[in-house]
Amino acid sequence: MPLVHGGFELHLGPVEQGGPDSLIDPIVNFINQARARQKLMIAVQEIDEQRIADAIVRARQRKVTVDVVIEQSYLLGKKAAVNPSQPGGPHEINRQLQNMMLRATVDLKCDFNPDIFHQKFMVLGNKVLTGSTNFTTTGVTKNLNHVVVVNDAEIANLYKREFKEIQQGRFGKQSIDRDEKPKDARVTGVRTKALFAPDHAPEMEVMKQILKAKQRIDFAVFTFAQSSGIDDALVAADKNGIAVRGLLDRRMGNQKWAAKDTLVAGGVDLRLIGNRNGLGKLHHKLMTIDDSITILGSFNYTKPANRSNDENILIIGDLNETNGAAKSKQMKIATAARKEIDRIRVDHG
Repeated sequence: MPLVHGGFELHLGPVEQGGPDSLIDPIVNFINQARARQKLMIAVQEIDEQRIADAIVRARQRKVTVDVVIEQSYLLGKKAAVNPSQPGGPHEINRQLQNMMLRATVDLKCDFNPDIFHQKFMVLGNKVLTGSTNFTTTGVTKNLNHVVVVNDAEIANLYKREFKEIQQGRFGKQSIDRDEKPKDARVTGVRTKALFAPDHAPEMEVMKQILKAKQRIDFAVFTFAQSSGIDDALVAADKNGIAVRGLLDRRMGNQKWAAKDTLVAGGVDLRLIGNRNGLGKLHHKLMTIDDSITILGSFNYTKPANRSNDENILIIGDLNETNGAAKSKQMKIATAARKEIDRIRVDHG
């Protein structure tokens, strides 16, 4: 069962790989909540899951205004087809679902970012859905991922503003320095901060939170590059007596540029996960600090994610929180996320 607490819903999964929660259900349910004359904004890297595309079409048939922006590369062929009028290729399902949504009069656009449009969020009224999960069959059934739903007008307005920039073609480096510094909000009392890359350089925010740790740091990250800055901060935390434990995707963690060797040499307790026994990728971008702070979203720990891709992260909680009720809420969220990291370590490490 997902953690539903205050203005937050945290889904950790998928159930198909031993996780506690479904990942397809919160995505489809979010879309199904849209009603006539409402506007549903979807910014996601890829859509190849039929159930999600069907939900989007049904929303449009209910007279919902549906705007979608996706990454173009999943619609392009890898090379020019001999007969391009004939369907086929590894991403044909992406093209079929795109055409289905366009025929339903969904306003679907491809991004103009020459790098990766890596967003994974939706906005409906005062609600935001985000996380690490792509809207793909693999993303919701094979890869280890998370989805979070935040019910808060101030947070929703920040994501609406970001979506407007995306629709205007302000991607990647073109969006830097246009936004003000990231703002805090109080979601049912819990301090919450939304950051968008590359505008807000999320890497610095992650390092800032690491520096505040007093007891432990736990993380599960798909792509973690050497010298991202975050690796050095984690090693420094470990040397200062903080218990640092992490999980990396097996395939990405074994790349030459990966931070695996730096982290292990620095004393971090690290395991490689995924790509075995039917499990796909460890696709989380998840960190918890002192069972009190949760950092999640689409942001991998790499230079392109920080400087040129389009990304978002949420920082949930404040290590200096003095309000007892708010502290209790943020700790429940962080503890649930950390326990899932522990489960993955035991079941798949």
